[in-house]
Amino acid sequence: MVSNTMTLQTKRALLITAVLLIISIAILVSITPIQQDLAYHNFADNQRVAGIPNAWNVLSNLPFLIVGGYGFVYCTRNRQSYAPYSWPVFFAGIAVISFGSAYYHWAPNNPSLIWDRIPMTVAFMGLFIGLLSEAINPKIEQVFLIPALLVGVFSVIYWRISDDLRFYGLIQFFPLVMIPIISWLIPARYTHRKYLLYGLGFYAAAKIFELYDKQIYSMIHFSGHSIKHILAAGGALMVLLMIKRRHIVERKVDKHINH
Repeated sequence: MVSNTMTLQTKRALLITAVLLIISIAILVSITPIQQDLAYHNFADNQRVAGIPNAWNVLSNLPFLIVGGYGFVYCTRNRQSYAPYSWPVFFAGIAVISFGSAYYHWAPNNPSLIWDRIPMTVAFMGLFIGLLSEAINPKIEQVFLIPALLVGVFSVIYWRISDDLRFYGLIQFFPLVMIPIISWLIPARYTHRKYLLYGLGFYAAAKIFELYDKQIYSMIHFSGHSIKHILAAGGALMVLLMIKRRHIVERKVDKHINH
């Protein structure tokens, strides 16, 4: 009975994932292309410190390197049973964001922004495939990890060529939408899965601080965009803490049936 229930929940999760993806793609195709607003590059804090232009927007990327580097080493040395490659890929993407984002903020423009966004898609796709592999089936990683990474990178290249952000927007936000859905639909294989929701909260807060960059800078003389970097790295830290602290859930019902 438990095994059949689990199978039903898994099928339901796969169906909802597929339906939401199709709906998202249909919506994106139906709307007009979304161009990159060039005003996006005009950040509130452009102070030069020790010869570094836009210094705090550059230096605030350091937490990505710390969290991503540590997470990559940890997950490489402690392979996760159901997603042994997706988690190292996720943390590698987080670590490389520190360099790509720092490079972009040194001289903000569309050509440099591509180096910020490519490692972001690597991190998002690593997270997405890791979640699906652990929640549904480890074969998902074997089949879809590399194609997902290629699709993520292509979304950035497509934006750069066409100046259309629709595809990139889907790659960035769809994995995040799936976190609460997977948490709701599928029983946890590991403990501490609530840390994913903590991480999602950190990322949502980061986007809010990014949106109010100038207003926050006018109040505390430290820009919302710099705080966004720190909060986004905090979201990755929540994923790392989840992986480090968790253990396999013991299902008492299964044990009772076996006896």
